[in-house]
Amino acid sequence: MDLLERFFGRGQHRDGGPPVANPLLVDPPSVQVLLSAHPLVLPAEPIQAALRAYHPELSAATVELAELPAQDAPTQAQGSPSAVVGLLAWKDHVIKLVGFNAPMPASAVERCVAPAHYPAEIKQQALQHATHVLLYYAGYDPNPLEQYVALVAATAALVPHGAIVALNEQARTSVPAWVFLPNEEDRGDTLSAMRSLPLPFFYAGFVKMEVAGEEGVWMRTYGCHSFGLPDLAMRTEGHHRGSATFSLFSNMLDYLRYERQTFAAGDTIGTSEGDYLRLRLRNSDEWFLDGDEPLFVLEPLSPEELAALQRSTPEKN
Repeated sequence: MDLLERFFGRGQHRDGGPPVANPLLVDPPSVQVLLSAHPLVLPAEPIQAALRAYHPELSAATVELAELPAQDAPTQAQGSPSAVVGLLAWKDHVIKLVGFNAPMPASAVERCVAPAHYPAEIKQQALQHATHVLLYYAGYDPNPLEQYVALVAATAALVPHGAIVALNEQARTSVPAWVFLPNEEDRGDTLSAMRSLPLPFFYAGFVKMEVAGEEGVWMRTYGCHSFGLPDLAMRTEGHHRGSATFSLFSNMLDYLRYERQTFAAGDTIGTSEGDYLRLRLRNSDEWFLDGDEPLFVLEPLSPEELAALQRSTPEKN
């Protein structure tokens, strides 16, 4: 069965056989990669070698790519002709690759690049990118974290071919593509390092917002629903609270994931700084907290509520 048939999920995926995209996935995660190279040139053998060198788990990775003439290529809604399609695969993971000899739509790029947290010089390079690649998870591992880890490993293999920035459009965030490359701090286990990244670093988004008529700076996550988790939002004193709020959100999401817990409106949590916060649902007038997915807003307790909580908390001997 040829590559295009397997790309569209025709056939059966078997161990040791040619990879077949999973046709049963609904809304799988994806990563959008912006490249400086034009025309887009993605040689299969070097990309396969990069994947196999990434980690021992990928030692048998395969890469199949096919260049499509413009008249035969599938197109995006904007009409940009595809240049390359293919499958990257190892173990239970299959990734669809679609490369375009054209920039990604500017509005989508701006939405992910503008609020991101890396140098302006790299952001400018991203905005001026020449071509782009879409990576879609199309494998058989049901764990959303493992799906994203597979996608960022594939992203790393594109860095030598002009990849500048990786976008997670669903999470409205982006990072330089090179952050997914192996480095000494990984101690030879880059996949473990990718699995341990805080969710709001890339697998979900962390965005700061200055809202007209609202004091301070709002901070929120995007895309946590991919992990079966709620998004979180909080109004803070200013941008200087970014690191503390990022850590707070990351710790809360980890608590929900690892302890298999849930939050409900009205729950109270304590922070490492000694503060107490209550969770509530978004209000109808908080248009800037848009979205259909679950979201909790964190608010500090009033002095009266805090005093009542302290009175009800048993003193430690």
